[in-house]
Amino acid sequence: MAKTLENRLVSLDVFRGITIAGMILVNNPGDWSSIYPPLQHAAWHGLTPTDLVFPFFLFIVGVAIALALGKRAAEDAKRAVYLKILRRSALIFLIGLFLNGFPYFELGTLRIPGVLQRIAVCYLIASIIFLHASWKKQTLIAIALLLVYWLMMTLVPVPGCTVTTISDKACNLSAYIDRAVLGVNHIWSLGKVYDPEGILSTLPAVATTISGVLTGTWLRSERGRPEKVAGLMVAGSFLLAIGWVWLFWFPLNKSLWTSSYVVYTSGIALCFLGCCMWLIDLKGYKMWAKPFVVFGTNALALYIGAELLAKLLDAISFSDGGSGRIALKTMIFENVFLPIGAPLNASLAYAITFILGWLVVLWVLYRKNIFIKV
Repeated sequence: MAKTLENRLVSLDVFRGITIAGMILVNNPGDWSSIYPPLQHAAWHGLTPTDLVFPFFLFIVGVAIALALGKRAAEDAKRAVYLKILRRSALIFLIGLFLNGFPYFELGTLRIPGVLQRIAVCYLIASIIFLHASWKKQTLIAIALLLVYWLMMTLVPVPGCTVTTISDKACNLSAYIDRAVLGVNHIWSLGKVYDPEGILSTLPAVATTISGVLTGTWLRSERGRPEKVAGLMVAGSFLLAIGWVWLFWFPLNKSLWTSSYVVYTSGIALCFLGCCMWLIDLKGYKMWAKPFVVFGTNALALYIGAELLAKLLDAISFSDGGSGRIALKTMIFENVFLPIGAPLNASLAYAITFILGWLVVLWVLYRKNIFIKV
């Protein structure tokens, strides 16, 4: 049993590693004006490979909840489990706030939502649901969240707007709540009309996490590996079909985390995890996965470190020889990468070099059995 669980975790680490590597890659181009379309988010409605990264990560968080808390809930007192959940959620949320403020910490314009903040909230809520509800009730809760969010976003009128529509970045309920509760100075800077990790859109994001919890419960069952892989692929295909049909009434939209987006991306995540398990656990093809195991076992450290380094490279600047200043990142890009290729290729080369540099750092930590967790 221990060996089986270990192999499952290797598959999950590979999935997590691919996801976090993708996140770092798309977050760190050499030049934001020179990015290949698949490495950009959809402008509003629609889906690109980049739009899969965050829901994949929340899905993985859910799987980890079932694998870790399922055992702890049976062994520890419930009070101890709750304290661990609360402590971890608070730390992740605070780290997210710190990253939003770094390095200037201008509190008057500090963005409150963020990637880590959403992960913290979803982890907290999904963990409590897991401890108190059977898998059937978890499924019903996820469905209820998606249906209620759909109805709220399409039927509830938005004050100040003649028409409520999710096709408008400002005149939708999620954006209105973000502006009303958080204030325009504390949401995502671009346009100041909505936040892609806002308050109301966190409800369907919880459903994404629950889909991972249900997957983790399936992986903990006594079924054989071939049956588990088959189950992931069948369930994933089923969700893909539902998500595709739903998008005609409630379009795929990462910024609003629409219900169709939850179902569709959860379906892709299930199929992707199934492929990882098939390759690693059933076929034994593991050599290709080693870098992603390294990334996956220290995913939080990679995300935090990469965010801090990227912000420092933008914050550190030098005189441009005239009256202006040039950021260190821009200097590196223009003098090292831009001369070797067209802007699109140079920008991609910078991003790849950035992630490969972190691979070297994390490989050292991996070899020394140093895994940074909260």
